[in-house]
Amino acid sequence: MSTCDSKGCGGNSSRPTPAQQREMKADADLGSTLAIYRIDNMDCPTEEALIRSKLTGMQGVAKLDFNLMQRTLSVHHELPSLAPVEQALAAVGMQAVRTNDTATEQATKLSIQRMDCPTEEALIRAKLVDVPGVSDLDFNLVQRTLTVRHASGVLPNVLAALKTIDFDARVVEPAETSGVPEPAQTKWWPLAISGVTAIAAEIMYWLHDGNHWSVMALALVAILTGGLPTYKKGWIAIKNRNLNMNALMSIAVTGAMIIGHWPEAAMVMVLFALAEVIEAKSLDRARNAIRGLMDLTPERATVRQPDGTWSEVEAKQIAIGSQVRVKPGERIALDGEVVEGRSTVNQAPITGESIPIEKAPGDQVFAGTINESGSFVYSVTAAASNSTLARIIHAVEAAQGSRAPTQRFVDQFARWYTPIVFVVALAVAVFPPLFLGLAWLDWVYRALVLLVIACPCALVISTPVSIVSGLAAATRHGILVKGGVYLEEGRKLKWLALDKTGTVTHGKPAQTDFITWRDADPDSAHVLAASLAARSDHPVSKAVALAAETDGITVREVVDFNALPGRGISGRIGDSTYFLGNHRMVEELGKCSPELEARLSSLETDGKTVVMLVGDDGVQALFAVADTIRSSSRDAITEPPRNLRRLHPLREWSHEETRQVFP
Repeated sequence: MSTCDSKGCGGNSSRPTPAQQREMKADADLGSTLAIYRIDNMDCPTEEALIRSKLTGMQGVAKLDFNLMQRTLSVHHELPSLAPVEQALAAVGMQAVRTNDTATEQATKLSIQRMDCPTEEALIRAKLVDVPGVSDLDFNLVQRTLTVRHASGVLPNVLAALKTIDFDARVVEPAETSGVPEPAQTKWWPLAISGVTAIAAEIMYWLHDGNHWSVMALALVAILTGGLPTYKKGWIAIKNRNLNMNALMSIAVTGAMIIGHWPEAAMVMVLFALAEVIEAKSLDRARNAIRGLMDLTPERATVRQPDGTWSEVEAKQIAIGSQVRVKPGERIALDGEVVEGRSTVNQAPITGESIPIEKAPGDQVFAGTINESGSFVYSVTAAASNSTLARIIHAVEAAQGSRAPTQRFVDQFARWYTPIVFVVALAVAVFPPLFLGLAWLDWVYRALVLLVIACPCALVISTPVSIVSGLAAATRHGILVKGGVYLEEGRKLKWLALDKTGTVTHGKPAQTDFITWRDADPDSAHVLAASLAARSDHPVSKAVALAAETDGITVREVVDFNALPGRGISGRIGDSTYFLGNHRMVEELGKCSPELEARLSSLETDGKTVVMLVGDDGVQALFAVADTIRSSSRDAITEPPRNLRRLHPLREWSHEETRQVFP
């Protein structure tokens, strides 16, 4: 077993960096407790795998986070005592030392409904960072939440500090279901009035060839209707000695009014208010990405009671081990294992698989997936807050809440840049008139212009909003990027492993082969199969029906149509009964043969799903369906970006699919 150098790998750090702590806490369910261990003899992935295999199945352990560079293990747990964890670590030879004391340190999640902007985040951070007992702050603007890691008894001081900067915070209880804030109801009429009156002020200024009482009145209406929130935020920032962009804009607009430039003051305030609305809408789009994921799971499920009856219960209240019944067409509420019945389940929302998967007793099912046909009962294996879909949602939330290197740089830069701009503007306004005898009015105007053009709005707002919007757009397209840091580091990729379904392929099945069997008539077999397939909503049947429609085939009337869960469909056409189904159905009908088995094996080896038309005379035709390769995928893989050294398929690819796509 290879190991890292004892000094080079971990150094002398006794606990993770703040950024690493934020990432670990963001991934954790708020209801769990965090314990951090330093393990000096944990140097390589082999030892990580050993520890993971030992602790993963332990009752009460919710999540494990490893940092081999720091030699730390973070355990998110719901255990009354950590003795079982420490005994398990000792059993595999790990020398673990606890580095945090959760008895005196705790994490509290706060909901701040009016926290939408990176500028407000910076103001809150500046206010709380020096509060005694506060060790870490983790912001999530998308959810409007702030997680404060603090010593016991410090929370009232945190809430009081937030109150002084006009933020009302509500403590989020651990039992609360993670939710997404509703989009803020933007009142457009103040902004519309502000814009119209600002334009009117410009026109009146031009008509009167200068200031007039009507110009000042219109400009004042524009500033009051569109700029009061900015003035309020600016005043709070100035009171707290935080010269952010709201403070700069408030000073610039006020100064412009004082020296008589009313139309300019009004127009600047309108444009700034419009920029803030656009920013808020960008964050709302990011929230919609999480809301779309949360909508995948039903809020209630049908649970078997102790007396054997069935009743609907809220999904978040269903305990592990409960038995849940799912009807055809219903979404599955919780992760579990099938105990009764058979069906096919559309797992595309979770796994991306384009063809529904047959489920039988012993098979796993996932929350958010769709039961296509048949009814079954499953035993719950994970609570609602710890399902596969819930973990995906937590990962998306953590990704949107994490701060990329560029964002951290911008935050640091703006911290110094904004005060410097204010000092320079003050110097421009004062020094030329004072020491050179130049006109005060001209130089004060130049100073105000400097404040406006040097305001870091674009810099401070664009970076975090661009990152969050990018992550949200990726999520809407089924791509999970776990944080802005990975979005930025993508340009440095040298090797790339490609998933198949929905990435390189179209993500939906299409008919690829039509094979008549033995002496069957091709035209008749095609019509019969299309007639049956047109009556089914199964993706494989839809693919067969679509191919027949494309070929101009006219379907015949089907009577006594039946869906055969896990096997296929049947129906009477004319005087005969026909079946369209999979290998299992053909075996049950006693129509299989070694020759047919060999042909099926050949098609399935190429990653294709095969259904067969069976009549009174046996198998008449085979229809192969597969998720077809995008033409653009071949081009992208044949001519990859210059920085990529190699593209490699993941293990799900068949040999034939790999040959078609990869050179």
